[in-house]
Amino acid sequence: METVKKKRNPIAIVFLAVLGIFGGLQFFNQPLEGKSVTQQIEAPREVISILENSCFNCHSNQQNLSWYDKIAPISWAVNKDVKRARQVLNFSEWNYSAGEHQGKMYAILNMMQSGKMPLHEYTILHSSAKVTQKDIDIIKKYTLSLSGVDTAKQKEKNIHQNLNLPENNTSSKFPVSPNGVKYTDDFKNWKVISMSTLFDNSIRVIYGNDIAVKAVETDNFHPWPDGSIVVKSVWKQQELPNGEIRPGEFVNAQFMVKDSKKYTDTEGWGFAKFSGNELHPTGKTASFAKESCIACHRQLGEKTGYLFDVPMKVNTERLIKNLQK
Repeated sequence: METVKKKRNPIAIVFLAVLGIFGGLQFFNQPLEGKSVTQQIEAPREVISILENSCFNCHSNQQNLSWYDKIAPISWAVNKDVKRARQVLNFSEWNYSAGEHQGKMYAILNMMQSGKMPLHEYTILHSSAKVTQKDIDIIKKYTLSLSGVDTAKQKEKNIHQNLNLPENNTSSKFPVSPNGVKYTDDFKNWKVISMSTLFDNSIRVIYGNDIAVKAVETDNFHPWPDGSIVVKSVWKQQELPNGEIRPGEFVNAQFMVKDSKKYTDTEGWGFAKFSGNELHPTGKTASFAKESCIACHRQLGEKTGYLFDVPMKVNTERLIKNLQK
C-alpha cells in the first residue's frame, strides 16, 4: 500500500514559526531595574492619587506594570521609556527644595494642560491613565497654592513700585548657575522680543541679545545661532486700587544661552534660573537642566527652536503653517 502524504497547512506553519520567534525573544527579556524609594513627593492626597494613576508607572520607582508590559518586545520599549522618564522626573527621589518643588509642579501642569503627558501612545493601552479636566483643575489649584500669593498684601504695597530688576549689590560677583551660565545685568538694555503671561497671573518679558534679535529679524532660528542669549524676566502681577495691572514683586530671571558644543545634552541650550532678590541659581549640579528644563522645552517648543514664546516679529504665514503641521 502506498502511504498517503498529508498536506501541511501553511497557516499552521506560519503560526508555529511566529510562536517560536516570540518565545525565543523572551530569553532576551530583562526585567526593569528595581530601585528603592528614597524620598517620595509630599502633596495633598487627591494630588498624589492623580500622579500615582497617571505618572508613577514611568516617573517613579514604584511601577505597577500590566502583564503585557513585561513581555518582549513590548517590555524593551517600556523599560527604555521608564529609564528616560526617571531621569527627567522621579517622584520616588523627590529631593527638592520648596522652590524646586513648585517649579516641578508648574512643569507637570504645563504638560498636562498641553496634552503632552501622559504620552498618547501610553494611554492607548492604559486608558485609565488619562487625565480629565477635573484632574487638571486639582493639579492647577495645588500648584497655584504653592506660590503663596496674598492678593490683599500685594494691594498694600507701594502702588508706584518701579519696573526694576533687583540689583545684586551684596557681592561684586554675579551668581553662576551650576552648568556655567552666568547672570548678567546687561539684558536690561537688550531689545524686548516677546511678552507673555501664565495661569499664575505672572507677567513675563522676554529679552534678546544682538545675535538673538538678528535671528528673529531674519527668521533664522532653526536652529538659533550660537551666541544667542534669551532672558525671560518674571514678576507677579500687582493690581492697583483703580484696577490697573502692573508688575509687582520680582520672581526670577530665566536665561537660555545657545552653545551647541557645550550643551549637547540639552539641544545646544544652556538653561539657568536666578530667583528672588538674591538671584539664587536653580540646581545643585550641572545636570539639572537635562533632568528638568529640556524635557518641557522638547515637548512644547521644538518647532520654535526650543523656546516657548515665538517672537511676534516672526509670526509669519510660513511659520504659522509650520506650527500647524
